[in-house]
Amino acid sequence: MLAILDLVALSSWYLALRVKALDILRAEPGLLSLEAVLDAVPDARMPPGLASRLRIRAAKALAAARRGGIEPIAWGDTRYPLLLAQISDAPLVLWTKGDHEVLSHPTVAIVGSRAATPYGLEAASRLAGDLAAAGALVISGLARGVDSAAHRAALAAGGETVAVLGSGVDVIYPPEHQELAVEIASRGALVSELPPGTPPCAFHFPARNRIISGLSLAVVVVEAAERSGSLITAGCALDQGRAVMAVPGSVLSGRHKGSHALIRDGAAVVESAEDVLAELRTSSLRPAAPVAGDAPLSDPIVARMTAGESYDVEGLGRATGLSPAQLLPRLLELELRGAVRRLDGGRFVRAGRTC
Repeated sequence: MLAILDLVALSSWYLALRVKALDILRAEPGLLSLEAVLDAVPDARMPPGLASRLRIRAAKALAAARRGGIEPIAWGDTRYPLLLAQISDAPLVLWTKGDHEVLSHPTVAIVGSRAATPYGLEAASRLAGDLAAAGALVISGLARGVDSAAHRAALAAGGETVAVLGSGVDVIYPPEHQELAVEIASRGALVSELPPGTPPCAFHFPARNRIISGLSLAVVVVEAAERSGSLITAGCALDQGRAVMAVPGSVLSGRHKGSHALIRDGAAVVESAEDVLAELRTSSLRPAAPVAGDAPLSDPIVARMTAGESYDVEGLGRATGLSPAQLLPRLLELELRGAVRRLDGGRFVRAGRTC
């Protein structure tokens, strides 16, 4: 794998070219330099000195991160969130402030209107609080309205929450959420694909939404109008094979047209946290503790893994007959239980402990 400096350098490239670079890293994990990756990108004109300029930019970003207590986690690092690593346009680097280990916990996204009604705020708060109490990590975007209500309710329930920003994690937007961001970082994490110091720009937020859905097992939409940005997150979730759910609302205003359109298209109706848990086919999102004396290899996925051999998601899919959307939540659970171990590059190996 590339050194962190080179991965940060690649992450500062144009988005379309970053995706091509990620495809190359997936296909050729043996590439060990920024120059090798740049040379392998098809149909891309590389101006002279590009690698040097990208490295200078990356070094400045890493120095700013050290000063600000910000942790960069590169794609391929075993700390990189499993679900996010599998999406086609995964960020090459995640900049995190707080406890990055929470990113490995089972996650539900709650998103919705910035100008939410009291009904929308109450629905988001109740769902987030109950899901946090059940053990879910609640994720949202720190925006006004539904997002901030979800974050606050998860914290009030004693749970964990993550905010994915459309700016650097040291640039809080909206500014009135500064105190909330501090609390989130103390009990969860702030996350961004943008390096420290990056200001919020309108075009950052649609790209940010794919990270919210990519980190999640399910996305719940609360009070989305017909052109709501929350529908972008729902669309990303569908493309990524995640569960999409929506809270119904009044038909007397246009505030719920987007949510109702999702329901018409097959999204599950959510009236309570129990509906979300049922959709995920579990009564609790907390992983069960391993029980001593369990029969070895009792899990069908683990049973198809040869000891000492590593597998990518596609290979496990061929061995088990499961799609990536079915495998990823199970692999996350197995990793939390200690039955499988994740290696660099998003590969998995059977661990010594069995289910």
